[in-house]
Amino acid sequence: PVDLRNGSTVTEFILVGFEQSSPSTRALLFALFLALYSLAMAMNGLIIFITWTDPRLNSPMYFFLGHLSFLDVCFITTTIPQMLVHLIVKNHIVSFISCMTQMYLVFCVGVAECILLAFMAYDRYVAICHPLTYAHIMSRQVCVSLVSTAWSFGLINGIMLEYMSFRNPFCRDNHIENFFCEAPIVIALSCGDPQFSLRVIFADAIVVLLSPMALIVISYARILASILGRNSSSGRSKTFSTCASHLTVVIFFYTSAMFSYMNPRSTHGPDKDKPFSLLYTIITPMCNPIIYSFRNKEMKGAMVRALGRSSLSQAESV
Repeated sequence: PVDLRNGSTVTEFILVGFEQSSPSTRALLFALFLALYSLAMAMNGLIIFITWTDPRLNSPMYFFLGHLSFLDVCFITTTIPQMLVHLIVKNHIVSFISCMTQMYLVFCVGVAECILLAFMAYDRYVAICHPLTYAHIMSRQVCVSLVSTAWSFGLINGIMLEYMSFRNPFCRDNHIENFFCEAPIVIALSCGDPQFSLRVIFADAIVVLLSPMALIVISYARILASILGRNSSSGRSKTFSTCASHLTVVIFFYTSAMFSYMNPRSTHGPDKDKPFSLLYTIITPMCNPIIYSFRNKEMKGAMVRALGRSSLSQAESV
């Protein structure tokens, strides 16, 4: 059957994923990724609950953290459950519409997270370098506007990237050498000349990945310059440790996304693509709560209070 919208004869794709692995390897990967997914969902879910219900965590940093965790939950749920199913069943077919939907969600949430991470770095810069005017600069209205900007840019940018990914017809190979519908791999399968679409996605990645990353690097460079000019060595080491951990997450997320979306296709292959795809789709969303929250005394206190309340309510119900 021919899709009259763009002349495609392909109506479904096959996600090759880990198909070449032995059954025992797939079983091991299933157990590993299920554990990582469950851990990421539990940690991010706890952060969402705490930052949205604990009145003591009403600063902009925790407002952004709650939204970052929500984006991470959306991000991993878009790709990982499908991968887990494909690790245990032989049918790896996904419909054309399902592939389009998954790709749009990855675009939308991924772009929103890139921008939100930059706003979070700016928030830390203002808090550390301009503490007296922090409350005025990062007002509630400003924070809501920044989060809305991240979401809006993700939603709109996703539509453009989706169009570029599916503008050419698909009429030959339908095997995707990855565990989800990743844009550059799908575009390479199209019948028309994929170069224009790949160039547009490359240009978009410069804006979406390099611009926020530049803002993050500048923010943390200024933070470090401010710290080094202080006398207190204890405060200096604590802030330096926080900056280093934040930058670690940022480097993981941005470099893996850059490899996937800014590299020439000739340098790609299933063995190279999958590790980087796993890095930004599951490892980073799992690391974010650990890096941004569980090293924070206020967050630890809020978690203890939340778990204490749940234990108390369970005891009362018994």
